[in-house]
Order: sequence, then C-alpha cells, then structure tokens
Amino acid sequence: MISTEQREALIQAAIDARKQSYSPYSKYAVGAALLADNGRFYTGCNVENVSYGLTICAERTAVVKMVSDGVRHIEAIVVCTENAGSPCGACRQVLAEFAGDVPVWLVDANGNGRETSLYTLLPDHFGPEHLTIDD
Repeated sequence: MISTEQREALIQAAIDARKQSYSPYSKYAVGAALLADNGRFYTGCNVENVSYGLTICAERTAVVKMVSDGVRHIEAIVVCTENAGSPCGACRQVLAEFAGDVPVWLVDANGNGRETSLYTLLPDHFGPEHLTIDD
C-alpha cells in the first residue's frame, strides 16, 4: 500500500520528469515515475527520434532505468501528460512484465487526474505467469 506522502512525491517526480521530455515532433511531453519494491523512485521521459519507430516512451524509460539498477518489481506508477493521457499499449505490456495490479495515477502538469490500476488499463493481461516452460 502506498502512503499519501509517497503518492504525492511520486506525482511530483513524474511532473518533474516530464520537463525533461525530448518531444520536438509530437509536442506531447510525457513523464513517468515508478515506485519500486526497494522504495526508490525511477523516472523517465519520452525521447523522440526523427525516425519515429525509434522513439521511447517515458514509462519504458523509467522501467529500463529500474531494471538496469537490478530492480524487478513496481509497486505504483504515475504518468504525467498535458491532459492526463493514458499509456500506450506497448508501455502497458512492459509495465505488466514488472508489476501486478498496481495503482496507476494519470495526471496533468498540475498533478490533477485520476487513479486507476494496471489491470484496468490492460485487462486480460499476458504476463510471465502465463508461460509454461518445459525443462
């Protein structure tokens, strides 16, 4: 369970991360902040590329930073956009790789928005628990 103080700090971290966005093509800046099971926040922003397919979303940037620190589980997620937009499908799937049905806050640049959950955003999700591996 995430505390009110952690939630507010996580929201602020996503707002601050959004300010680092490199989004000259879409003009749609995104920031993300993850609370990991080690108690640390991992943040990311979207980084666009003129070759659009090479763009990386804020959520995936934060996940990559978390995993590169050796951490593998997300406890809560905040995504900050101009209009409290929702993560794309690819980001939802990547988040599901490292999280259960965790709380997700979708907020605007002022921290206003709504709370949902990862499995609400990605119903009938597909995760590592669905694979059967024969040894």
